[in-house]
Amino acid sequence: MASAGEPGSRAPAFTLEMENGEKLSLKDLKGKKVVLYFYPKDDTPGCTKEAVAFTGDLAKFRRAGAVVIGVSKDSAARHQKFIAKHNLKIRLGADEDGKVVEKYGVWVEKNMYGRKYMGIERATFLIDEKGVLRGVWRKVKVAGHTDEVLEAVKAL
Repeated sequence: MASAGEPGSRAPAFTLEMENGEKLSLKDLKGKKVVLYFYPKDDTPGCTKEAVAFTGDLAKFRRAGAVVIGVSKDSAARHQKFIAKHNLKIRLGADEDGKVVEKYGVWVEKNMYGRKYMGIERATFLIDEKGVLRGVWRKVKVAGHTDEVLEAVKAL
């Protein structure tokens, strides 16, 4: 399976249905830094912590010229419930058909308690104003992650 390249390569193009039903493409974000983070599922413990952390630091990301978009295979309607329940301020993209998770190479085989299954690997991609990957974090551990990404955004 092809996956998103390394820093310095062009970010794979995408179009996502957002939590509010509108479509958003990478090309719509030209001129902005984009923090595109992938997470397994709305309203699960680690995913909630990560979304709350990005929401808590959103003003800092905005001041640094970045937009933050979370992506999972959950529907836009499920994203709306997740946002409302946890008072999230970040944008969430619904990749129900899995095309974007495939393009970014985060649809992977996982193993839990000896059972193998396909799922989303928690990963974050930092894309610059011209659509070039500038940072890639795979197998993300939630604690401290937003601080690390924010430092990378500020360094751009």
